[in-house]
Amino acid sequence: MNDNTNNSFIDRIEKLNQIGISLSAEKDINKILETILMGAKHLTYADGGTIYLLNKNKELEFEVLCTSSLNIRMGGSTGKKITFPPIPLYTADGEPNNDMVVTHTILNDSTINIPDAYNEKSFDLSGTYEFDKKTGYHSKSFLTVPMKDHANEFIGVLQLLNATDPATDCVKAFSEEDQQLVESLASQAAVSITNQRLLQEQKTLFDSFINLLAVAIDEKSPYNGGHCKRVPELTMMLAEACNQSDNDYLKQFSLSEDDRYELEIAAWLHDCGKITTPEYVVDKSTKLETIYDRIHTIDTRFVALKNEYEINYLKQKIVACENGRKEQSLVLEKEYHRKVKKLEEDREFIRVANVGGEFMSPSHQERVQDISQYQWTNVDGKKENFLNENEIKNLLIPRGTLTEEERNVINNHIVMTIKMLESLPFPKHLKNVSEYAGGHHERMDGKGYPKGLTREQMSIQARIMAIADIFEALTASDRPYKKAKTLSESLFILGKMKQNQHIDPDLFKVFIDQKIYLSYGEKFLGPEQIDEVIKEDIPGYLD
Repeated sequence: MNDNTNNSFIDRIEKLNQIGISLSAEKDINKILETILMGAKHLTYADGGTIYLLNKNKELEFEVLCTSSLNIRMGGSTGKKITFPPIPLYTADGEPNNDMVVTHTILNDSTINIPDAYNEKSFDLSGTYEFDKKTGYHSKSFLTVPMKDHANEFIGVLQLLNATDPATDCVKAFSEEDQQLVESLASQAAVSITNQRLLQEQKTLFDSFINLLAVAIDEKSPYNGGHCKRVPELTMMLAEACNQSDNDYLKQFSLSEDDRYELEIAAWLHDCGKITTPEYVVDKSTKLETIYDRIHTIDTRFVALKNEYEINYLKQKIVACENGRKEQSLVLEKEYHRKVKKLEEDREFIRVANVGGEFMSPSHQERVQDISQYQWTNVDGKKENFLNENEIKNLLIPRGTLTEEERNVINNHIVMTIKMLESLPFPKHLKNVSEYAGGHHERMDGKGYPKGLTREQMSIQARIMAIADIFEALTASDRPYKKAKTLSESLFILGKMKQNQHIDPDLFKVFIDQKIYLSYGEKFLGPEQIDEVIKEDIPGYLD
């Protein structure tokens, strides 16, 4: 080997190293395949080449191909789909398909170097001849190398076509040096492809696990179904709008693909702590519900008390009739009907109070206390108050169906969410998941929970998620304690929350101006909820 040849080979080794460095830095599998093919062509001065990958059906699929002199590039990131059918390693009878060059190289774990295709009799090259006939091309030299990963498993084939002499531009056979370089590149390529596949498989598994956890949380309660699915959608809608916003406050906010993925993962996991929340609290659809709805027990007391009224009335009426006091009998009857009517009204009132709502007035709370003091005769024949302390406490709940203790149990889910997420060894590109997910119940004025963070202490992503969580809850049709609200009703409440420094004012404005509420509504809400929204009427919008 003379000095010029030696220098040329050293230069090609250096190129091979550079290709290896490029492969290790690339994440996109299509770009990796293109880097491999173009690098192999460059190393050997080949005019064309193809990369095949082995699929689960033991077939070699065309992934990327290029023939420079014909200006043909397909597959990879070109957007041009390769329509050639995959090549099976085995025939329909289960016999090894050794007639084809690309399958033979895997079946026999060997590199195949063909100097002249038209003088080759060992393989079926009819497809090559047909291609040449149609295009006027002349296929001559072939170099076909199997690609094996670090576990010595075949993953595909790298095939090059028509090596050329850089000095004369004439087609020549692939040299022994060419073969060594391409075999080395094929080995590096297989590792790069396998690594990216493993990373993608890990990501797919991770995403599937997160989705599984979210579905499990939603399925845990029939009254919360879909919340963990809808919040990520709304979160990303608002995040993208903020990313494109010309709002002065949001000018520095931008999302890369990694940022988007991190936020979406956080949104999927924002309620993961609910996996520890008892079902009897999550599913409490009425104030008196425990294992069953105790309203039915109270109903029986009303019936029993009505029966007592009737028995006392009839006894007194008999006495009055026996003594000839007809007028007293009429008075007794009138008083009996008054008491029964009042009892029925109280019974209906308690039923309505049990359902819960946005607000319970002090007068209604006082009425519950009055009813609780009624005396009835229990099954042991003893007189006792109509409602016990626990029943009174639950019926006096001013908002919703949960007592303060039960609400604390619900609120504890965010503490558990943070605890669970902080215990996970997230990679660097997901390091903020816990902060984003754990902040959706904080307020701008520091009166939220669990940490009492202020606006300045929270990321924009966490504030985005807070709005998404609130708006989803307002418009949800699967809550046991309220009816699904329309867009205008929900935005009115959201506006009040903005005025009360509950949510971020700049994000609130983007939410309204970019009509995120409408995009979400058209995808997830019933037609009866999508009403007219006049943004100037929304509290806080013009402030």
